[in-house]
Amino acid sequence: MEERMLVKRAKRGDADAFGELYGQIYRKLYAFALYTLGREQDAEDAVSEAVTDAFATIGLLKKEESFAGWIYRIVANKCRQKMREYYRQGGELTEELLEAKSPPKDCWADTREEYMDVRQAFFGLPEEDRQIIGLHIFFGYCTREIAGILDMNENTVRSRESRALKRMKNSLKPFRDAGGQRPQKEENEVIV
Repeated sequence: MEERMLVKRAKRGDADAFGELYGQIYRKLYAFALYTLGREQDAEDAVSEAVTDAFATIGLLKKEESFAGWIYRIVANKCRQKMREYYRQGGELTEELLEAKSPPKDCWADTREEYMDVRQAFFGLPEEDRQIIGLHIFFGYCTREIAGILDMNENTVRSRESRALKRMKNSLKPFRDAGGQRPQKEENEVIV
């Protein structure tokens, strides 16, 4: 069924229609939350809380065609809340967030090491830059759509995305220069 019709039905309280909408977008929401937060349980919690809020407030959605962007904003806000909790608790967002059991099944990384390096580069970005990259990669949104979702100027989105990708590229340079293998450290050398 067409998304717009499902949204109309969901706005009238049809839980099945909302469930179908959710089923269509869940993997993207979860992937974004996981890459933003880095912890599977936190990503699941953020998506779950966002979906609960979305179902409770879908009647307030003005444009049916804006459903995906609207629910994404709710997930992004839940992720921001979780990140603030990390900082308030004094937790570090480094090693624990970078630990992963294995790359997701549909991950484009060739090896676990490559996956970990990309995650580390991604988590090295500021939160807003991670959101821009996530919206582009996971959701396939264009600059204009990302600007609308994040309430930013399109030029700002383009420049932030460009700078973020350059930062990721530079942080992955040692990996690429080593032919896709993690560079070996000398005894007193630190690889950044």
